[in-house]
Amino acid sequence: AGMNGTAIENFVCVIFNVSFMNCTWHVDRTASRDTQYFLYWKTSRKEDFTGCQNYVKDNCGRHTGCKFQNVTIENKRAYFLVNESRNGQNIQPISAYITVEKLTPPLNVTVNCTEASHGCEIQWQPPRTSHVKKRACFKYQIAIENK
Repeated sequence: AGMNGTAIENFVCVIFNVSFMNCTWHVDRTASRDTQYFLYWKTSRKEDFTGCQNYVKDNCGRHTGCKFQNVTIENKRAYFLVNESRNGQNIQPISAYITVEKLTPPLNVTVNCTEASHGCEIQWQPPRTSHVKKRACFKYQIAIENK
């Protein structure tokens, strides 16, 4: 948490389309207009933090999110750091360990129905992901509609 009500709230980062990541947060209502937020992240404790290059801003010009491209997360964890600054002075860093991925649909879905067997065979491949490699990690649900 930051000081004097300037902490960010609801920090979340979501990976989508395998290699894009959006991070967002809400600024506490009591935060002064001259408070600025800077996001850094890395995928292992040994790496150096990388700063955001593409901030999303609110009406006051404060950073409230960041868009990343070409994201690669080899393990299941990423490390995030948000520095708060007021009048050019750092207030207090906020750190988090979050990885959420919005999956793409399964790939190469095929349906083969035959009258002889009075049934259908449905096959697919797992979706592409940024870090999950095991097929057993996925569970699927199929909704069949007669039309």
